[in-house]
Amino acid sequence: MTDWGTERSEEKMRIPKQVAVLPLRDIVVYPYIIVPLSVSRDRSIQAINHALSENRMILLLSQKDGSHEEPAQEDLFEVGTVAVVMRMLKLPDGRLRVLVQGVCRARVDEFVASKPFLRARITRIVEPKSKSPALEQEALMRNVKRSLEKASSLGKPLSSEVMVIANNLEDPGRLADLAASNLELKVEEAQIILRTLDPMERLRKVNEQLNTELDLLAMQQEINSQAREEIDRSQREFFLRQQLKAIQSELGEGNELTEEVDQFREKAHKARMPKKVKEEVERQISRLEGMHPDSAETAALRNYLDWMVTLP
Repeated sequence: MTDWGTERSEEKMRIPKQVAVLPLRDIVVYPYIIVPLSVSRDRSIQAINHALSENRMILLLSQKDGSHEEPAQEDLFEVGTVAVVMRMLKLPDGRLRVLVQGVCRARVDEFVASKPFLRARITRIVEPKSKSPALEQEALMRNVKRSLEKASSLGKPLSSEVMVIANNLEDPGRLADLAASNLELKVEEAQIILRTLDPMERLRKVNEQLNTELDLLAMQQEINSQAREEIDRSQREFFLRQQLKAIQSELGEGNELTEEVDQFREKAHKARMPKKVKEEVERQISRLEGMHPDSAETAALRNYLDWMVTLP
């Protein structure tokens, strides 16, 4: 078993040996991070009420499978985060809305009760100091901070408060936890980050996840850009056709061509043709709309469309 390291000295905030457990379906909470949670399960509500009646501390453990309504100890990861319940609001439908802040990592040694709520005996996990060279640490931290800024510029919703905190952090472990909490990680991926104690190793893993996120954001932006270009081009073509129709109407031209276009569209609609052929016919009909009625090219296109819409 991995040597997690246990607390040997008195800390500013004392962590009780036994705490109530709050199972989380689809989220991993990290130390120092403030998170709002919606609590609806009966055992979870009782766990919150118990924490509020004692020291406000509770152990947040993520579920291996979020579909389990009443998770047992084997359904929960063994490493979680001790958190303080900062605020609690009872909703009219009986649910609780709570605001929690992570305090430290902790390992479950033993579950001591399952009713009326889960309760566990825990060991606080003390994070070791980084042994990496200072230059390497500074380089990796700068890289993660730049990646967060780039992700924000590519449209990822990162608040200005998060960016300010990240830029002012000098601890690699704290930076890793902050960055991870703002990535859309699967529970298994987020749990790996939580279980990684070495600050630099944790930051390297977060850096890899950030690079993947940047690739996805860049691809998403490219797709959106292409979609906007297609829409803009279609809008320009429609606008130009409308202008051309107005000009032809002013000159007394184009009425015959407009009727032909309508006839071609009606024939194409009734004709049984493959989807790709139908798309090509529609494209050529759209071309015909913008052409001069008496040009040789128009005559050729008429013949082509006559042939296409009358194919068996």
